[in-house]
Parts: sequence; C-alpha cells; structure tokens
Amino acid sequence: MNLREIDTISTDNLIGSAFGFAANPIVEVESAEPVTNKERDRDYLELKRRVTQAGLLDRQYFYYAWKILSVVGMVAASIAVMVLFSSTLWVQMVNAAFLALTFTNLGFLGHDSGHRQMFKKVRHNDWVLLGVGFLTGMTPSWWQDKHNTHHRAPNQIDVDGDIEVSLFAFTEEQASTMRGIGRLTVRYQAFLFYPLLMLTALSLLFGGIAYQIRKERMRYPITEPVLVVAGLASYLAVIFFFLGPWYGAAFIAVHRALGGIYMGSVFAPNHKGMPILEKEDEMDFLHQQVLTARDVQGSPIADFWYGGLNYQIEHHLFPNMPRNNLKRSQVIVRDFCTEKGIPYYETGVWQSHKEILGFLHEVSRPLRQKKA
Repeated sequence: MNLREIDTISTDNLIGSAFGFAANPIVEVESAEPVTNKERDRDYLELKRRVTQAGLLDRQYFYYAWKILSVVGMVAASIAVMVLFSSTLWVQMVNAAFLALTFTNLGFLGHDSGHRQMFKKVRHNDWVLLGVGFLTGMTPSWWQDKHNTHHRAPNQIDVDGDIEVSLFAFTEEQASTMRGIGRLTVRYQAFLFYPLLMLTALSLLFGGIAYQIRKERMRYPITEPVLVVAGLASYLAVIFFFLGPWYGAAFIAVHRALGGIYMGSVFAPNHKGMPILEKEDEMDFLHQQVLTARDVQGSPIADFWYGGLNYQIEHHLFPNMPRNNLKRSQVIVRDFCTEKGIPYYETGVWQSHKEILGFLHEVSRPLRQKKA
C-alpha cells in the first residue's frame, strides 16, 4: 500500500463475518485527483489552527487537580478497606476489583502526563509520571518509549510494538509464523482474547522491569528505578501485612487479572481491527492517525471508563490535548475529515468489540484450515 492508494483503503479483508456482523464500513473513499504531501501537511496545519483557535490545547489545571486528588483518594479508600475489613474475604475481593479500576485510572493519569497534557513544564508532568510509577510499579520510561513509538507509526508492522505481541497475531503473515504455545493461542485467539487480557497488567509490570535491567534510556536513571522498586515493595508489604499470605495472594491475583482485562478492553478498540500498514508504506501524519484509529461513542460513563481514549482519533492527532477537551474537538475533527474526504470511523462499545473479535478470528483462519 502506498500513499496514492490510501484513499481506497478497505478494512473488509480485516474484519470478517465470523461473528455475524458486517465488515467495518469506513472505506471506499476515492480522491478525485492525486494529492501531494505538501497539500496534506497543509491540511493538518489547518486542522491544528482550528483546534488551537477553539482553545482546546490550553492547559486544564483545575480539571487535572481534581483528577489527581480523586484518584489518590481512591487509593486511600482501598487501603482503608484493606485495614478495616482485613478478615472478610468477599469484601477484599470487591476491594481488589476496585483497586483494579483505581490502578487503571492511575495509568490514565500517567498517560496524560506522559503526553505533557497537564503542565507546560516537562518536569512537572514528569513528577506526576514518577508518582504513578511509584503507586503502580510500572516503569515510566519504558512505557513512554514504547508508547511514543506507537504514536509515531500506529498499526505499522515492525514499527508499532502494540501489534507485535507474542500471544496474538494481527496479520495472516504473523499467524503463519507462530510456533509452539503462540500458534495454539493464535489459532483460537478470538475466543482466548479476553482471558489472555488478564496477563496485561503483569506484562506491563515485567516489561518495565526488563527495560530497567537492560539499562535502556531513562530520564531519571536513579530516581525512577528507586521509586518503582519502593512502590512494588510497599504494595506487597501492605497487602500481606494486613491480609496475610492466603488472602493477600488471592487479592493480588484478582487485582492483577481484573486490571489486565480492564486495561486491555480499553486499549483494544483504539486500533485493533483497523487498517494495518506495511513497514515500507509511506503516509502523511493526518491520514495515518485517522485511518488506523477508531473512536468509541462518548457518554459520561464511557468517557470515564475509557479515560478519554474513546476519542482515539482526536488523541492521536493532538496527543498533548487535555483529556477533557477531546470530546469538544471531535466535532471539529470529524467535520474537517468530511470536508477533506478522509474516512472517519466511530462506533459503539459493543460493536467495537464485535469488530475486534471478528478481525482476530479472520486473521487466524489459516491456522484452523485443514491442509489438503
């Protein structure tokens, strides 16, 4: 696929009918005449001008002060329940689920600060990111490195690490190269997708630890690992001190499993099942960010649940836009895409997951077909 072909991208070959629904309908938009890169660069600059003029890139200090205080309050509430009801197992299992919600919301704060959405000064955003690293045990530098690469080239093979996962395949070529346990999981990946998401939190945790051991790029090479290790030690100490070994182990298992499902189910609709690009494909920024992303229809509940990431197209176009402005920017971005003939896709929560499962099922079909 090259730049001239981008306006006729089709996802029909990606999202199958295995789960009884129509393929993603965002495609088959043809340009009347070829458009140059310079013209497309000007398009993005014009869109950015409109968004900036609307004040949507302005910092939202009161909003983020409230978000930080509320999420820290959620952490404190979980610890209080752990202390006050330490001998009641069912209460602690509910508390573990609540902490899964809390940790994912901490992750949203880390995500926003990593994109410099909160403050103008880099170090102030870094303080929040380091605090999130301490509370969750996730390595900020590793996540930032991985996530920034994803933003530069979403859904691009051999570039975007989010589509290079050992237990899943996102192209038929990836599926055909799988071996061992990976081949088995990919064969039935549409059915195993949600159970395997339970490993997401652990994958993020150990991925960061491996990054630190390799001593790769870290903005704070001493402070960061010290905070992460101290945070993990505190997490384990508090849980086992108040709950004991058996309740503590059950608490951690439920917390990490549900946290993984929550995080994975929030991240997956962003790009899974949308067009995938070859490594050598060249595409302008505006088209790549819009065509490889999917918005999920917003509501007060959805916006909270997804941490604003349901406005994925807008977030990818303007990563430093404060979370609470993404919904307002959607009207501007959607109208602009219509004006320029750029396919813009938004769907509901359930439909997005049906599309993801259909896509995963279709990609893995060759592994389920009997050889002649």
